Amino acid sequence: MKKITRIESNTNDYLIKPKLRVAAYCRVSTDSDEQLASLQAQRAHYEKYIKDNPDWEYAGLYYDEGISGTKKEKRQELLRMISDCENKKIDLIITKSISRFARNTIDCLEMVRNLIDLGIHIIFEKENINTQFMESELMLSILSGLSESESISISENNKWSIRKRFQNGTFKISYPPYGYENIEGQMVINPEQAEVVKFIFSRSLSGNGAQHIADELNQKCIPSKRGGHWSDGTIRGILSNEKYTGNAIFQKTYTDHRFNRHINYGEKNMYLVENNHEAIISQEDFDTADAIINQRAKEKGIVKRNDKYQNRYPFSGKIICSECGSTFKRRIHSTGTRKYVAWCCNKHLKQIRECSMQFIRDENIKVAFVTMINKLIFGRKLILKPLLDDLQEMSNSDNLLQIQELEKQIEKNTEQKEVLLKLMAKGYLQMSLFNRENNQLQMEIDNYTGQKEALLHALNGKLSKVEEVSKLMKCTNKAEMIHSFDGEFFNEHVEKIIVFSREEIGFVLKCGITLIERM
Repeated sequence: MKKITRIESNTNDYLIKPKLRVAAYCRVSTDSDEQLASLQAQRAHYEKYIKDNPDWEYAGLYYDEGISGTKKEKRQELLRMISDCENKKIDLIITKSISRFARNTIDCLEMVRNLIDLGIHIIFEKENINTQFMESELMLSILSGLSESESISISENNKWSIRKRFQNGTFKISYPPYGYENIEGQMVINPEQAEVVKFIFSRSLSGNGAQHIADELNQKCIPSKRGGHWSDGTIRGILSNEKYTGNAIFQKTYTDHRFNRHINYGEKNMYLVENNHEAIISQEDFDTADAIINQRAKEKGIVKRNDKYQNRYPFSGKIICSECGSTFKRRIHSTGTRKYVAWCCNKHLKQIRECSMQFIRDENIKVAFVTMINKLIFGRKLILKPLLDDLQEMSNSDNLLQIQELEKQIEKNTEQKEVLLKLMAKGYLQMSLFNRENNQLQMEIDNYTGQKEALLHALNGKLSKVEEVSKLMKCTNKAEMIHSFDGEFFNEHVEKIIVFSREEIGFVLKCGITLIERM
């Protein structure tokens, strides 16, 4: 007969759980003494906070100094922390807030997802969010979207400074076009490249197309600006660049509130500076080449920015590749006898080695949009209402206080100017002293006025977001769960679509948030 002996378990050993290795992440956006003092305080706080918890083991503190939160690639300590997570050195991360972790919504969600896949969670103290217990990524997406809007307000002051330099003609072109180089802040002709520019204009004036000129340069093994091959787009860019005439038009492109760059078709002011530098091409040759290009386009029926064509389909011109930034093109694919609509990255179609993004099906995008809208309808009270409240609070707090302070300074300087004028009129001040002090006060007034205009612009942008969220709330309050794609509803609320892969896209809403959906 078999003999069985029970071996008693050692319950005490099972009760001993390994400690969680907890790391903290801190970031300050400038390297000023005040910010660095704040960083030291954060370091001391987290070290004590983690070591005081008996279930935690201190795994170190990672911090970035003087780094913006909008792009993760520039934050070496953050990347080092993620690398340590991948190497199983960390179990949990603590950080002050979403804005300290990332001000770019896409980066934030991507990092959170990657860490969750590794079994590592993040605690955001300010928002009281623990990613271990999140039922949905939607709230995190919205909160990180609000953090991103802080960066927008900060960038407005930088944009104002650049616009001022546009207006007074003191802006320096840091990256000159092909044919020029930057020497001590000035655009100077590169003789070898200038000959290539003259060749391009000469061939164009002779009636040759952009692709033919590009092929000629490639056959001669002449490198382009970045040492690569010439394309028809590069040639057209040179033929349409007014800088070769010695003039410069500033703000031909602009950055939107999502930190994406766009061609300026009149949405922003542009500034023409004549005789800004030495010319390579005469104005007459430039105008003639431009007329030839326009005539050839007219003959082919090509109309620049043809809205009728771009709006033919709801997704036209709105799908952007996250890998290369190109737009997607609508195509008809087939599987056997069955045909279907697909959207493909333009760069992938032309140069598959430069962009690996694969096509996505039209129907999958529509299903993802319907899913995203149904989530908003289901959670409208928990999601859209708090978002609207936060935006309204942002619109009515910091910017308004700063505007009021600037108005006080403007009023104060104006009063001082009046006093100076009276003193000068009575003979108490010499003209030279009056001019110096008066000019100084006027310069300060101009500076305060410019800052005020930038803040008003930022405030108007936030008010616009409030209006967009209100519209979305009204639609979702009235609506029941939807079962099919509505093109008009899509165009009313979606600014663009960002494609991350065949399985994941992001809907950038006009109210300023980006919602990620899997397909």
